[in-house]
Amino acid sequence: MSAEDAKKLRNPVSYTKASIAAGRSTYQRQCTGCHGADGKATVDVVADATDLTSPQLYKSGISEGEIFRSIKDGAGETMPAFKDQIAKDEDMWHLVNFIRSLWPEGKKPALQDK
Repeated sequence: MSAEDAKKLRNPVSYTKASIAAGRSTYQRQCTGCHGADGKATVDVVADATDLTSPQLYKSGISEGEIFRSIKDGAGETMPAFKDQIAKDEDMWHLVNFIRSLWPEGKKPALQDK
């Protein structure tokens, strides 16, 4: 998927507490090794892992689709592709919602009921 296509991609999964919880579960299994339990990337495994709580530091874009693309296809030299470890796109979208829930107040999307 191209960077332009990723920018246009919209999350089909609503930003809800249930989705964020599902994404948190995937995050704990797949992402904490590099990004840390709190998303701040203070672990020393990967020197340039992105601090997920600071969207202004994201190197590959902050739209839903760009985050999805970074997870699915990898990003830069150190972010591997997770398309084989996270088989369902829906699970990746839940992960996108969880990552966005780490953002500072005022930058997070508004929670939806369903």
